[in-house]
Amino acid sequence: MKKLLLTGFEPFLSFTVNPTMRIVEELNGQQIGSYEIHSEVLSVDFTSSGKQLLEHIERVQPDAVLSLGLAGGRYKMTPERIAINVKDGEADNSGNKPIDEIIDAQGEPAYMSTLPVREMVDQLVAAGLPAEVSNTAGTYLCNNVMYEGLHYAATRRPHMKSGFLHIPASHELAIQHGRIPSWSHEDLKKGVTVCIEVLSAAEG
Repeated sequence: MKKLLLTGFEPFLSFTVNPTMRIVEELNGQQIGSYEIHSEVLSVDFTSSGKQLLEHIERVQPDAVLSLGLAGGRYKMTPERIAINVKDGEADNSGNKPIDEIIDAQGEPAYMSTLPVREMVDQLVAAGLPAEVSNTAGTYLCNNVMYEGLHYAATRRPHMKSGFLHIPASHELAIQHGRIPSWSHEDLKKGVTVCIEVLSAAEG
């Protein structure tokens, strides 16, 4: 059976709950399509999250990597099309606040996702879940992790698919946070499962 590394993040900034953390924990060890799911939760830390991802890749030796991130304020599921070689943003959970920094001096300016992002969107919509392709993963930790995974694949494991999916807030988080759109936990988890099924079908 093929292996898929599924990652989420711990809570960060003003978001006291991160639904990606609960989703990856619940899907860990499950079989979805042709994949056995291996889940990990990454730190919201510019200096360590990318290293953690690469360590998990080295250990698991996955056939594909799908990283999840919270996009509080978005109301659709949004597979990301591209990651850029920049880290910049609010202070992370350790207080790091990079400004216009390069992620990898040896890396390309950007990498395109190798996941079937359009097919994911089409199947999410067909399942009754709002979705669209996103053309910016920002410059915070989500972009950072997406870039690290794609750079690793491009330079060391070209047959490993890699990419990123942003999800909306959960109802639990929206109640705590205030005026942001939200989805039920079950719909969020269903959407992630749909995307993995699409990837599995695309890989045969």
